Amino acid sequence: MAEIRVKLMRSRIGTTPAQRRLLDSLGLKRREMVKTFKDTPAIRGIIAKVSHLVAVVD
Repeated sequence: MAEIRVKLMRSRIGTTPAQRRLLDSLGLKRREMVKTFKDTPAIRGIIAKVSHLVAVVD
């Protein structure tokens, strides 16, 4: 299965509690932090919910 790298581009300050929980589930705690995940529909859904905060990097 393909992998996807997600980078937290914007700060968590000012986000809603639900968005913070989604970022916690991805393990993204600090700006510029990058994590690698399997490319599943669940991960894609989380990324879609916080797309204004994260970026998919190659």
